Amino acid sequence: MDNVNFRKLHRQVAPIIFIPLLLTALTGVAYRLGEDWFGIEGDAAEIFMDIHQGSYLGKELRPIYALLLALGVIGLIVTGLSMTKLFGGARPEKQGAKLDFRKVHRIATPIVVLPLAVSTVTGVIYRVGRSWFKMPKEVGQVFLNIHQGGYLGDFLMPIYVLFVGLGAILLLVTGINMTGMFRKRRQPKIEEDN
Repeated sequence: MDNVNFRKLHRQVAPIIFIPLLLTALTGVAYRLGEDWFGIEGDAAEIFMDIHQGSYLGKELRPIYALLLALGVIGLIVTGLSMTKLFGGARPEKQGAKLDFRKVHRIATPIVVLPLAVSTVTGVIYRVGRSWFKMPKEVGQVFLNIHQGGYLGDFLMPIYVLFVGLGAILLLVTGINMTGMFRKRRQPKIEEDN
């Protein structure tokens, strides 16, 4: 598959997962920061987690939601990386080009992609493993710990979650802007009769 097909696939998948991934990123960050920095607990914290995991869809659909969203993110990562300069697939940048959505997206991708991929994969392994394969709680905790950066310690964990969440949101916003979905369409010029 050549670069043009990856670009087309990337542009087709991104709008489909835009809103679910945006909600997942926002609520994941809100849950972690709310719990660690602002002392939010109980039902208020659970609302964020229910949205983050797709629990509002029901217990049976929660792992399907997580799996489909993870496959979408991984698909975007693979197709997106195929278009970066990391693999020689991107067009050369013009010297002195202004900072626009495309350039921000291109700069942020190699910075955010590894932690985002790790968080995505470990998050879906946790959810699918616990829901469908009766993964023991101790094993699940290992994946959850990696998913949220718990191995970094209590101080850095919320910072890691903030970094991954804001990175995902940055890629989503800059990427969706490049699709042109929200640009005003030009009205055809109507010639006046003289």
